[in-house]
Amino acid sequence: QVQLVESGGGLVQPGGSLRLSCAASGFTFSSNAMSWYRQAPGKERELVADITSTDGITNYADSVKGRFIISRDNAKNTLYLQMNSLKFEDTAVYYCYVRSWRHWGQGTQVTVSS
Repeated sequence: QVQLVESGGGLVQPGGSLRLSCAASGFTFSSNAMSWYRQAPGKERELVADITSTDGITNYADSVKGRFIISRDNAKNTLYLQMNSLKFEDTAVYYCYVRSWRHWGQGTQVTVSS
């Protein structure tokens, strides 16, 4: 069955960096566009970034443009999100999503705090 397992979240100070990973299985990862979403307490889930399957075209929310980088390793069936210059408002649970399967990962908590 389709599985998405996120990792790499944690507690970081403002201005710091984290790299999230999403290990995918149960479907042909290289043929599917992938996305990162996040949900902060009391807010709706929002798109952070997405990436196409083979040509790797990326798209970012304005709030993270220039700070976050989405990438993928199709040989390892893994999606990444490099997060730099983190801000308090980046605190959220981050989810990996594969649209064609309408499947979410379990999420990983990112907390930006001093």
